[in-house]
Amino acid sequence: MPRVQHRARVRGRTVCPRRIERFLEPCLLLIMHCGEAYGYELLDKLNEFGFEQSPIDLSTVYRELRDLESRELVISRWDTEGSGPPRRLYQITSAGDQFLTYWVASLRETDRVLHHFLETYDVHMQKHVNGQ
Repeated sequence: MPRVQHRARVRGRTVCPRRIERFLEPCLLLIMHCGEAYGYELLDKLNEFGFEQSPIDLSTVYRELRDLESRELVISRWDTEGSGPPRRLYQITSAGDQFLTYWVASLRETDRVLHHFLETYDVHMQKHVNGQ
């Protein structure tokens, strides 16, 4: 079966319509909701959300973590235990937990709308293929 390209050219630019803008934010919050984590751990766990197909750069993750921390949705501390150099450990705050709940409600609504769109598309294409 041929691989479907998920990229298109719009006004001379390549776009990837399947990416959800800012989806990194709720993914990081959910990972931290499960427990504190280091930056590299967060990066690895993002693959569970489908980012292995479109890998995220570690600098993007750290930039997002700094933004979450500046908005007081996440706190961090230096972990100096162990034999290696100190590492920053990130944890979700109660405000971050509330914001994650908001994200989940928003994503559920997006899921509902997308399912309706896809069902409508499938019905239309079935009629189109059958010549109706």
